[in-house]
Amino acid sequence: MLETVLEINTGDTAWVLISATLVFLMTPGLAFFYGGMVRAKGVLNMMMMSFITTATIGVLWILVGFSIAFGDDLGGGLLGNPFQFFGLEGVTGEDAITGTLPTLAFVGFQAAFAIIATALVSGAIADRATFGGWTLFTILWGLLVYFPAAHWVFNFGGTGYSGGETTGEGILAGWGVYDFAGGTAIHINAGAAALALALVVGPRIGFGTKPMRPHNLTLVMLGAALLWFGWFGFNAGSAVSAGTLAGYTWVNTLGATGAAVIGWLLVERFRDGHPTSLGAASGIVAGLVAITPSCSVVEPWAALVIGLIAGVACAYAVGLKYKLGYDDSLDVVGVHLVGGLIGTLLIGFFASPNASGIGDGLGLFYGGGLDQLGKQAGGAFGVMIYSFIVSSLIGLLIKHTIGFRVDATAELGGIDLAEHGEIGYDLSPVYYSSRVQRTLVLSPDDIAEANKKGA
Repeated sequence: MLETVLEINTGDTAWVLISATLVFLMTPGLAFFYGGMVRAKGVLNMMMMSFITTATIGVLWILVGFSIAFGDDLGGGLLGNPFQFFGLEGVTGEDAITGTLPTLAFVGFQAAFAIIATALVSGAIADRATFGGWTLFTILWGLLVYFPAAHWVFNFGGTGYSGGETTGEGILAGWGVYDFAGGTAIHINAGAAALALALVVGPRIGFGTKPMRPHNLTLVMLGAALLWFGWFGFNAGSAVSAGTLAGYTWVNTLGATGAAVIGWLLVERFRDGHPTSLGAASGIVAGLVAITPSCSVVEPWAALVIGLIAGVACAYAVGLKYKLGYDDSLDVVGVHLVGGLIGTLLIGFFASPNASGIGDGLGLFYGGGLDQLGKQAGGAFGVMIYSFIVSSLIGLLIKHTIGFRVDATAELGGIDLAEHGEIGYDLSPVYYSSRVQRTLVLSPDDIAEANKKGA
């Protein structure tokens, strides 16, 4: 819990602004990661889903998102006052301080969280969702799901956002659920929403019968590297100060992720015969997801165990979609929902009095009994159920109004061309995107001159 300290620490401010930038970079990283995993005819659409999310959620966060998440609680720890800081009114002056930070630095840091959380959901409906339907979903999901969930988890009350204090705290924060950087509010939340949309939108044509391999594993590896890089800001930046806690969470983030990669690759080696680059990239994300809620309250050795468990479990969990029949295109459910549940629940076993950011609750292995485990389970499944129900309703609303799925012709021919009038890899000398066709008209003389020059 932050205390109101009406004096800005420039070191802490610099660290949080750097961390905010690292977290912001994760969304373009996610665009590469997801973009490489889809088929070539859908790469631009997949990346555009991340970019439009940055735009819609960024605007909403400034207007009402920050206020819903961090405004005065309206009762029961469920929702912040959406009008208290509307348009960031009251948090832009020199006296607006959060802990040791200018409040605007904290606003920016949390904005990057809101953006990446929403963008994660898009992977479940790759190759078949209308761009307009997805755009509307980001708006409604931000307002009805993410912003309230952020209030439950991250609003501890009394933090001095506008030079004074806010009243009340989020329900999960008040209950004592440990979630340092968003295992519940971000990963379980996004994973449950992904499952809901996969069911609402339906499977891709040919799912389970035709190969739908990633078209560019180089992009996948690049995206995974950017996610790992940015995640140090995600976790260590959540210390909101440049001190011991930031260093502690940084090391745990490194260790758990490395262990998860090893676990995932071992599964592939013994199950399939080959450790793959896609498995390594997926293992990176699984480890990062699992350590996110627990990085401040478990010891480094326990972080390795959590990462290893997550790597192995998620490697198997991504195959559930074929057994259960839901088309989670890019394994958001298998990695983020399952990984988030593992990381959140294992706190109930491994929360240690020796950890840098520990509070009053201890894990089962340290004499804490089942109390903290019960709190973790309540928080995890509470967010999961709420997100699944509301996300399903949002998805159904969009499906039955403006439409949430492209037609079969667009899906088979290529969603990039159908939705955006472009293709990701324009390698043909006779093909031009629709934009170029509208603006570039070559005469026979122009073509002859180009041929003379070897163009």
